[in-house]
Amino acid sequence: MRILVLNWLDRENPQAGGAEEHLHRTFGRLARSGHDVTALVSGWPGCAPRAELDGIEVHRTGTRHTFSLAAPRYWRRTLADGGFDVVVEDLNKVPLFTPYWIEPPILLLAHHLFGLTAFRAASPPVAAATWLLERPIPVVYRGVPVVAVSESTRDDLVARGLRPGDVAVIPNGVDIARYRPDPSVPKSVRPTLLFLGRLKQYKRVDLLLAAVRVLAARGVDVELLVAGAGDRSEALQAEAVRLGLQERVRFLGYVPDDRKLELLRSAWIHVLTSEKEGWGITNVEAGACGTPSVASDAPGLRESVVDGETGLLVPHGDVDALVDALSGLIGDPAARERMGEAARRFAERFGWDRTAEAFEDRLGRVVAASAAR
Repeated sequence: MRILVLNWLDRENPQAGGAEEHLHRTFGRLARSGHDVTALVSGWPGCAPRAELDGIEVHRTGTRHTFSLAAPRYWRRTLADGGFDVVVEDLNKVPLFTPYWIEPPILLLAHHLFGLTAFRAASPPVAAATWLLERPIPVVYRGVPVVAVSESTRDDLVARGLRPGDVAVIPNGVDIARYRPDPSVPKSVRPTLLFLGRLKQYKRVDLLLAAVRVLAARGVDVELLVAGAGDRSEALQAEAVRLGLQERVRFLGYVPDDRKLELLRSAWIHVLTSEKEGWGITNVEAGACGTPSVASDAPGLRESVVDGETGLLVPHGDVDALVDALSGLIGDPAARERMGEAARRFAERFGWDRTAEAFEDRLGRVVAASAAR
């Protein structure tokens, strides 16, 4: 198949995140298996307008903030005559409304929708724009085949008006060959909690700071490592100082892949207290390394943590419940080991090869159905 993928960013973009990991892990595999894959993405100052990454021919146009306007123009000028069998729109936060400017077949790939959560994740103008742009999705994409990365995202799409039969679920993958336990990397001597991700408002790292303060007051020796960068970094560091946690919380900033792997292996507990995620990939990556997670019982996260088996889920925003879950696991090494082993077995169900194979099948069905019309 000749496949065109529209995504806001590619993995070389300084702002790249989980959607870009999915793009390159999944469609890079399809490219290596013989499919012709092109990606249309936004650029950034100083970037090359074209690149080849993981066997994908990458075209860059516009910027992160102008891509929705630049992409249709670039399509008409450069790619419309490319003979693509199927176009994949990667819906990550803001839709591109491809059915209005690209002929089918189109497949919509949905990570997660913000809804009212946008107002707790961005400034009021940006949040309002995100919320308004999500409103037409049920009308614009009615009848378009969809892949959701989790049951939570599927349920959200159906609740908004998409037809259940149009939405298939293909979970994100994890590199289970890379993310695995390593006996040569021991657990840290001091009880260590790890948050790994972008520092955004909706990630609610502030809940972890509040929990560490309570744990310290209870006499629990604990250290929180915060690995990642984002627009909440300075505010969170200031909050840690205000709470007197300078000796218990370390902000590591962006960490390279090797350091990320070391942290996932050596931490006692991985923590993710977002109020909403598409999937919660770091829960699965931590589990693949044999580290259990404590996470909010929130959309997406409740599918990447099996409560009581691969980790623990707590009511979102309930600091007392979060403290109880963390202190219980810190004080119970047998439970941590048992959950870590179960988390590894759970993660083995989500290799990227399986994700790519499922996408290949779904895309083939979309192309065949279009040809039969």
